[in-house]
Amino acid sequence: MRIVPVSPYSFGANTYLLISDGHALVIDPVVSVDATKKSLSNENAVLDGILLTHGHFDHTVSVDTLREAFSVPLYIHENDAEMLGDAHKSAYYTFFGRDCVHFPAEQLLHNGSVITLGDETVTVIHTPGHSKGSVCYHCGSFLVTGDTLFADTIGRCDLWGGNEGEMRNSLEKLRTLDKSLKIHPGHGAPALLGEALDNAAYYI
Repeated sequence: MRIVPVSPYSFGANTYLLISDGHALVIDPVVSVDATKKSLSNENAVLDGILLTHGHFDHTVSVDTLREAFSVPLYIHENDAEMLGDAHKSAYYTFFGRDCVHFPAEQLLHNGSVITLGDETVTVIHTPGHSKGSVCYHCGSFLVTGDTLFADTIGRCDLWGGNEGEMRNSLEKLRTLDKSLKIHPGHGAPALLGEALDNAAYYI
């Protein structure tokens, strides 16, 4: 399985394509439909679905336009599903003072959910703290961490659904994984899991 960043970015967030055997999943779409189509064409892949690492607005901007264009399902953890329909919980209203909501997800995830992509699988790791339903996606040799863990810090815990104690427990869960895994976070550059966790220790 390969991971491909999609640009241009929006709100400073990272959108990724997971690619396996000519099939793709897009993670946290905040780019235009055209940008997504271009990346899919470059990879000679068809889009099977949309994965969200959590429900904050800066990771969900394009979910409805992509679903309309590609007729694919949207996946989100069950604990963040309500954020799609509530601009206060998604923090959009916090930053912009107006509503912005999305249609409900077609598929709800939980810890241990497995998503098939081509001949490979993606495993869901529930990592609450930044939000109630934040997840990481374990994709073989790498991990997509959303806003749970960045290269040099962790996601904020002061928005709706955030909890510092749960964040601490989630980081301990990630410590049980292979420290040589590369992480691809929701913002910023990739890093090795072990190094990112060492950096995160300062904030915990």
